[in-house]
Amino acid sequence: MSYFDAASSAPLHPVARQALQASLDEGWADPARLYREGRRARLLLDAAREAAADAVGCRPDELVFTSSGTRAVHSGIAGALAGRRRVGRHLVVSAVEHSSVLHSAAAHAADGGSVTEAEVVRSGAVDPAVFAAALRTDTALACLQSANHEVGTEQPVAEVAAACREAGVPLLVDAAQSLGWGPVDAPWSLLAASAHKWGGPAGVGLLAVRKGVRFATQGPADERESGRAAGFENIPAIVAAAASLRAVRAEAAAESLRLRGLVDRIRERVAASVPDVEVVGDPVRRMPHLVTFSCLYVDGETLLHELDRAGFSVSSGSSCTSSTLTPSHVLKAMGVLSEGNVRVSLPVGALEADVERFLEVLPGAVEGVRKQLGAPATGASGSGGTEDLVVDALGKLCPIPVIELAKVIGDVPVGGVVTVLADDEAARLDIPAWCDMRSQEYVGAHPVGGGTAYRVRRLN
Repeated sequence: MSYFDAASSAPLHPVARQALQASLDEGWADPARLYREGRRARLLLDAAREAAADAVGCRPDELVFTSSGTRAVHSGIAGALAGRRRVGRHLVVSAVEHSSVLHSAAAHAADGGSVTEAEVVRSGAVDPAVFAAALRTDTALACLQSANHEVGTEQPVAEVAAACREAGVPLLVDAAQSLGWGPVDAPWSLLAASAHKWGGPAGVGLLAVRKGVRFATQGPADERESGRAAGFENIPAIVAAAASLRAVRAEAAAESLRLRGLVDRIRERVAASVPDVEVVGDPVRRMPHLVTFSCLYVDGETLLHELDRAGFSVSSGSSCTSSTLTPSHVLKAMGVLSEGNVRVSLPVGALEADVERFLEVLPGAVEGVRKQLGAPATGASGSGGTEDLVVDALGKLCPIPVIELAKVIGDVPVGGVVTVLADDEAARLDIPAWCDMRSQEYVGAHPVGGGTAYRVRRLN
C-alpha cells in the first residue's frame, strides 16, 4: 500500500517513535512538582520547548504546547482578538485558510465581530495588495497560512507581514503544512502548527506569541503553559514532536529536492496521460511534496475508491467526497474545476517506484470511472441540430450535470446555446471550468425554480 496523503497526517517518523518510547519511562510525572521524577519531567519538557522554539524561530518563553494544531489556531485567534479589543473587532483572513481559521472567524462574526475574506487568484495565492487593502484602522488581527493545505501553493507571507506591520496589525501564520520544511521567514506575530503534519504524534500543537503582542487568554486558565493551554502536558508526545521536527528539518533540504522532482513528474505525466484534466495550484511557488489535479466527468469518491483498491491512499476536495455535498472552499475560492479532484501528498521517504506505479494506474482508473458514469468520449462532437437545447440536471450531483452538458453540446450548431438546469453547488464551478477546458463560451447563469440555469454557447 502506498500512502500519499501526508498533507492530512504524515506517518510517525522513526525518531518520533524512539523518543516517544524513551520518554514514556522518564516523562510521566508532573513537571510542576519539585521531587526527582517531577524535575526529570520538567527537564524533558524544557528541552522539547527549546528545540521547538529553535525550529520555529522564536524564544522558548514565547512558545506553548497545545492539544492540537486546531486548538493552537483557535486559542491564538481568540487570544489576539481579545487582547486588541480596544482597537476594534475586525478580522482579516484569506479565503483559502484551513477550516480551523474559518471556524474561528465564523464564531467571531457570530459574536458581533466583523470578518473580511481576502480573495485569491486562480493559483490559490493571495495578492498582497488585496490583502493590505482589507486592513482597516479597527483591524485587530490578520491571518494567513504559510502554504495551502489542499493545493500546496505558498503564500506571500513576507509581503503580507510587511503590510500588516506598517498598518500596526498582528499577523497570525498557520504554518502547519510548511514548518517541517523550514521556518516561516517573515515578521509574524503569532504562529500555529501541528506535530502530526511533520511526522510527530497526533495530539500535539504549538502556539508561538511574540513578546509585545497583546494577548488575553480566553476561557479558564491554569498555571501550565504560561496560562495559554490548560491541562496536564503530554510530555512523551511533546518530546517526540520536538525530536521529529528537528529530524525532519535535518533531512529537509535533500528530501525537498527529491520529492519536488517526483511531484514535477506527476504534474507533467498526469497532464499528458489523462484527457480533460486540470492540474491546479502554483506550479513554482508550492510545497515540494504536494500536487492536486481535477478530472472532468469523474466522481471523486468513486475514483478514490478505485485508487484505494489499486493500493494508493490519496484525498480529494470534490463535493462528492464530502458529507456536506459542497466542493472544497479552497477550490471554490480559486474558481477551478472541483469534480474528480485528487490530492497527492508524498511523505518523507516516498519511493520513486510507487510514484511510477501510481502514474501507470491512474489513467485506467479515470477511464474506468468515466465509463461507469456514461461520460462522452474525449473530443466527441456532433454536427449540430437544434439551435438551442435545455438539459434538466436538477437533483443530480457532480459530475452528472457536466456529463449531460458534454453529451449534448454537439447537438446544437456552432453558435447555438445549451442551457443546463442544475441545483448541485459544484456546477457553479465545474460548468465554467468545462467551458474553459473545451474552448466553449460560458454565457452566464440565472436562478430558475429550485436551481440555476447555466447557459453555454458552442464555439467549435
